[in-house]
Amino acid sequence: MRNIQMNTEHLNVRYIEENDWKSIQAIWLDFKKSEYVIYDNYKETDSESVKQRVTKWAYFTHNGTEHIFFAVCLGNEVIGYVSMNMEGDGYEIGYGFLNKAHGKGYARESITAIIDYIQGMRAKRIVAGTALKNLPSVRLLESLEFKLTGTEQISFYKDSEGKDIYFEGGVFERIL
Repeated sequence: MRNIQMNTEHLNVRYIEENDWKSIQAIWLDFKKSEYVIYDNYKETDSESVKQRVTKWAYFTHNGTEHIFFAVCLGNEVIGYVSMNMEGDGYEIGYGFLNKAHGKGYARESITAIIDYIQGMRAKRIVAGTALKNLPSVRLLESLEFKLTGTEQISFYKDSEGKDIYFEGGVFERIL
């Protein structure tokens, strides 16, 4: 079983483990209260669904490099996660953090360490998608030297009449 642990100035970043499911559940439940929830795909938050998903994350992480999931810890508390999913000659990044961790630089600090790690795996680029109206996420990506390379119309939800609710998503890329 592979494992990795990166220590940054404030954080411990490590591979996700099956027993992290309650922390991931808390992050997703917290996110459901956010104004930005409409810009992300729906996540089942019941205990069994979260356990199953995190078990898969841990399996993929410890058994290959196509899908890698990291737990971001402040002390012993998981305050966020970062996913890296292989896409061509690089990875697509995703992330989520507890609301109480927002605005403190933890996402930037942990993702910087993860990018350094991914560069060591000979990845050539990292891509990310976020709603252009999700200004905190856009600012984070820009601070990490990602450049907006395109936009797309995306829909994850329907209105009361069953019609798609679209938003403009930004496609960001960082060449390594």
